[in-house]
Amino acid sequence: PADAVGECVGQGGGKGRVLTVETFASADALALALADRVARAITAKPDIVLGLPAGRTPIALYRAIVASSHARHLDWSRVRTFNIDEFVSPAPPDESSQTFERFIHEHLLDLVNLEPSNIDRPNGRAFDLEAECARYERAIARAGGLDLLLLGIGANGHIGFNEPGSAPHDRTHIATLTGSTRQANAYLFGNDASLVPRRALTMGIGTLRDAREIVLV
Repeated sequence: PADAVGECVGQGGGKGRVLTVETFASADALALALADRVARAITAKPDIVLGLPAGRTPIALYRAIVASSHARHLDWSRVRTFNIDEFVSPAPPDESSQTFERFIHEHLLDLVNLEPSNIDRPNGRAFDLEAECARYERAIARAGGLDLLLLGIGANGHIGFNEPGSAPHDRTHIATLTGSTRQANAYLFGNDASLVPRRALTMGIGTLRDAREIVLV
């Protein structure tokens, strides 16, 4: 509805998870509150490991995080980041970055002082996609696991690119995208759904659930 409010669901990791639901009057109010939460988390643990989404939902959030980071002179140099998902697609001859990789760099990563070596993402252009999924899981484990995972949710209920019906214990894997998901992402491809890839690499539900803290917007 037109007067819908933003909601932010936080969940602690490990046994005895605690679920809290916070409601906000607007998306901007939610973004400011969550940006403050992220800034406080980085201050408390400068080498925090973040899981980051792409899509429309986090745009206002990333804008607020960047503004908060600059206002606080927040140091991101030891932060580790892992993107949640990426389309499987061949590389255009004149382009080196992937769609979601480029999106998150444009809206967040290039605007704070992150070390390039501390940024990772699933490579949807890898020659061996199964091997890339295994590599990504190992990289997350070597980093000590995700401390704080930020998530949005798709119109059909998908989280990451885990479509409805995905197995709850899946790790990073190759996902086949539904027509509605491809249509929802057409804005990234000149509003032409036929250009949206049919497959993606995504952290699995099991990978996501292992995060110590989860925030679903």
